[in-house]
Amino acid sequence: MKKITRLIQLTIIFALLISACNLPSDNQGEDLSLTAAAQTVEALLSATPIFTSTPLPNNEPTLTLIPSPIFTNTPQATATPNCPLAQFVTDVTIPDGTTMLPGQTFNKKWRLRNIGACAWNGYSLVFDSGESMSGPATKAIAAVNPGQEIDIDVDLKAPTTPGTYRGYWRLVTNGNVLVPIVSGYQGRAFYVEIKVAAPTNTPSPLFAVTSVSFANVGGCGGFTTTANITTNGAGTVKLKWIRSDGATPPVPPDLVFASAGTQSVSISWTTTASGTHWFDIYIDSPNNQQFGRAQFTCP
Repeated sequence: MKKITRLIQLTIIFALLISACNLPSDNQGEDLSLTAAAQTVEALLSATPIFTSTPLPNNEPTLTLIPSPIFTNTPQATATPNCPLAQFVTDVTIPDGTTMLPGQTFNKKWRLRNIGACAWNGYSLVFDSGESMSGPATKAIAAVNPGQEIDIDVDLKAPTTPGTYRGYWRLVTNGNVLVPIVSGYQGRAFYVEIKVAAPTNTPSPLFAVTSVSFANVGGCGGFTTTANITTNGAGTVKLKWIRSDGATPPVPPDLVFASAGTQSVSISWTTTASGTHWFDIYIDSPNNQQFGRAQFTCP
């Protein structure tokens, strides 16, 4: 900036000199003009510069970087898997409304399916409300993987007073959380309902199988199950086995009961096919009813 100011001063001096040289006068006047010009130059050189270089204030605006917007790829909300969740499938024994004698003992069995996203480990059957029929307050059940079914049974005793009785039962996790029951009573429970009739002089109740329990041995590669069949009196039981692969097992011989009691039949299956395999037992006579399931799993 100082160099530019100096250049402007020199330019003005040069112009004054030229003007002095061009003045129309005699020699004396010319000398006076030159002297005046020289004095003017000296004055300009010693005077304060016409143009000064004033530094600009150091107040330049500060540039602030504006961050670019951050875009996040947030996934859409998805439904939380149901865990645990059960489905009531059927009453395996003692259909609703079954007539019992006062104080008669029986085994009630329900079939449930695990339709949740987690396995049942350490779960229990618990009495919920209604008539307990001398049943236990709680009973542990076996582990059940998602998609598998399980038969849950409990030994009960009919009340001694005639009437209709119903007891409600539920599933509880190992963390004491009640399991919802799809197709169950109010979506939360399943029940047993019986009618207790006073004894009369009429003939004994119709002959029937009242319960079937299973005892299993072995597993994948060699599985054997024994069905313990209990009746309420004398009569003949006709039954058959049903296999999960659709094959037709040999038909067991008829079971002849001289009185109320329990008899057993067994069946075996040797397979290494992957998956869950099972036997169902069906009472053709007198009940015309399926009783229970015995199952095993191969890796």
